[in-house]
Amino acid sequence: MSKATSYPPARAERQSKGVPLAWMVVALLSHTAWGAYPVFARYLQTVSQIPSMALLSLGNLIALAAFAPFVVRRLDMGFLRSRALWGFTLVVVVRAVTNVLSARFTLAIYVQLVTLMTPLVVALLSAALFRERLPPYTWPALGVSLLGSLLMMSGDIGGHALGLALTGEDLLGIGLATVSMLSLALYMILVPRTVKDAVPGEAVLLMQLVTLTVTTGAISLLAGEDWGRYLQLAPSDWGVYLAFVIFVLLGANLGQVTALRHLGAPLVSSTMAWRLVATLTMAALLLGERLTSPWQALGALVVLVTITAYLQRQRRP
Repeated sequence: MSKATSYPPARAERQSKGVPLAWMVVALLSHTAWGAYPVFARYLQTVSQIPSMALLSLGNLIALAAFAPFVVRRLDMGFLRSRALWGFTLVVVVRAVTNVLSARFTLAIYVQLVTLMTPLVVALLSAALFRERLPPYTWPALGVSLLGSLLMMSGDIGGHALGLALTGEDLLGIGLATVSMLSLALYMILVPRTVKDAVPGEAVLLMQLVTLTVTTGAISLLAGEDWGRYLQLAPSDWGVYLAFVIFVLLGANLGQVTALRHLGAPLVSSTMAWRLVATLTMAALLLGERLTSPWQALGALVVLVTITAYLQRQRRP
């Protein structure tokens, strides 16, 4: 992630010829859906009152039922021998569980703020694990982004008092979001490496959906969650739920995996700040969580500009 010259030859060739517009659109749509993720997840857990693991298990099962018939017959099960794929699957489980729980305990906007730190953490992990050169301005970008995040947490979002009025649940949610963000950073590092093992993108998503359905279903049963809640949902709740399954669990995952494989993590990450815009928009419409002070608006602008400028800088040779 440090320099264009460190990319695999195929990727460097793609960069020299220009980026296919179609894959950039896919990446942007994926970021939009992931921006909506904490909003949908918070709504379904706090308004619709669906238990967390039951939410993930049934959602992934529906996505699996819609996706599997189109790919199972065409796949060679030899992809199961890929170590990168199994490592990827473990990361996905940790990412999904902590991500949905974080949205239960704190505001969707706070969850997305933590997620936007992912590109900076990808750079730090790449330097630590693979001895890649740390990109320029990583530490200043991290510091400025944290400052912008603190500004966004100062004020009245969704009913909080002025100042950094973080409750115990907020701190728990932000802590879970941090674990989720670290998992996402590993995810973005591992997905391009599945290309080296010749693992098809469809196999990556299929493995992800199967693992999440089984794992979260088992956790839900062990925790004694009430699945009867699904029988009590209003039509509006089902509408949000189906949007969550179709646009996030299936659409965002498939879009992210394919975009990462065709464009690489640095390029896909370059538009990641768009997730905050999507979260702010969806949170205002669905949850009534809005920026209510000039300081919060300034904080949002600082985060957007800093992350975007940092990622654009890393794409230069």
